[in-house]
Amino acid sequence: MADQNQTPENQLNIELPEEIAEGVYSNLAIISHSPQEFVIDFVRVMPGIPKAKVKSRVVVTPEHAKRLMKALIDNVKKYEQQFGTINDRDAPMMPMNFGPTAQA
Repeated sequence: MADQNQTPENQLNIELPEEIAEGVYSNLAIISHSPQEFVIDFVRVMPGIPKAKVKSRVVVTPEHAKRLMKALIDNVKKYEQQFGTINDRDAPMMPMNFGPTAQA
């Protein structure tokens, strides 16, 4: 939450372009890391289709990944307080083939 005592020169003006505001649906996230960065690939898997494409990739520093994790934990808690417990059923394991592997 923003500090109410912040001066205008310390505020960050964030723009959200219309094409980004639409968002990208993802029902699978694949997370990998190197010593310098975390890579989060967001994938849309469709039933009965054996191939899925990465729809978006986000690369962050380890420090930002940890802040993101804490923010997600906090938001899930708030969501469950408002709407009830999220069903955490185990998703079936699916074989994944990512082709050649690389290291950053």
